[in-house]
Amino acid sequence: MSQETLSVERDAFLAAMRQVAATVTVVTTDGPAGRAGATVSAFTSLSADPPSVLVCLRSDSRIAQTVSENRAFCVNILPEDAIHVARAFAGPSPENPEDRFANLAIDTEPHGPILPRATAFSCALTERMIHGSHAICIGRVTRLTNTGERPLTYLSGGYHIVRPHED
Repeated sequence: MSQETLSVERDAFLAAMRQVAATVTVVTTDGPAGRAGATVSAFTSLSADPPSVLVCLRSDSRIAQTVSENRAFCVNILPEDAIHVARAFAGPSPENPEDRFANLAIDTEPHGPILPRATAFSCALTERMIHGSHAICIGRVTRLTNTGERPLTYLSGGYHIVRPHED
């Protein structure tokens, strides 16, 4: 039996991925290359030993470049009522990356700003690799801010809230 490379159509893949609920996160960074931030959906825990997380950033984006140069990032899990924050950090970067942080009471952290009421994972970048259109960034968690807030989620092109299932 020969090995075939199976593939699916891009549009079919995107349509299926729209059915996967994701926690809305904003990745921030700060350091010698400056401050930047962007809304991302590809975030997950990677390991508890050592505590590590993984984020995927479009490799040609300002946030990917700045994270790489700063060797640090902070993943902010937004609270369920922070749609305005998610939108402020979404889309193409403004000319001045600081504009995304305007009017936000941020907690300054060496790895990247912590956004208001966000559960945050401050990380030292330990590994970065490119796969297709994205940079996979692995970070060792150096500080946690656990607010206990319910997270904002994204599903099928819209924002959602999480509620316990009634038995």
